[in-house]
Amino acid sequence: MEKEIVSTDLAPQAIGTYSQAVKVNGSVYLSGQIPLVPETMEVVEGGIEAQIRRVFDNLQAVARAAGGELQDLVKLNIFLTDMSHFPVVNSVMAEYFVQPYPARAAIGVAELPKGVSVEMDGVMVL
Repeated sequence: MEKEIVSTDLAPQAIGTYSQAVKVNGSVYLSGQIPLVPETMEVVEGGIEAQIRRVFDNLQAVARAAGGELQDLVKLNIFLTDMSHFPVVNSVMAEYFVQPYPARAAIGVAELPKGVSVEMDGVMVL
C-alpha cells in the first residue's frame, strides 16, 4: 500500500496533526473542512449559508488537488452544531452536486473547531 499525501494552498492548511487528504489505491480520504478562508485562515464572514459554501469550496479544492472533483465523492459526512441548518445544507449541496449523489450522513454535534457551525469530510474514489 502506497500512501500519497494531498495538499493544496487553495484550501486551509491543517490546524492540527493531519493531512488535507490521503490517497491510497485510487481512494482519497478528505479530512474535515471547516469554513476557513485559505488565504487568511479566518472563518468566512456571513451566516450559515456562507459557511456551508466555504466548506464545499474547500473540499472541492482538495478534491481537485487529488485529481478528482466533488462529484467523485462516494461518502460525505456533515457535522452541524444546529440541525435546523440541514435544509440549507441540502440547498447549497444541490449547487455543487448532480445525481447520483454520494452516500451521506448528517451528525449533530455540540461544538466544532474555532466555533464554526459546520464541518464536512468525505471519501472519494478516482
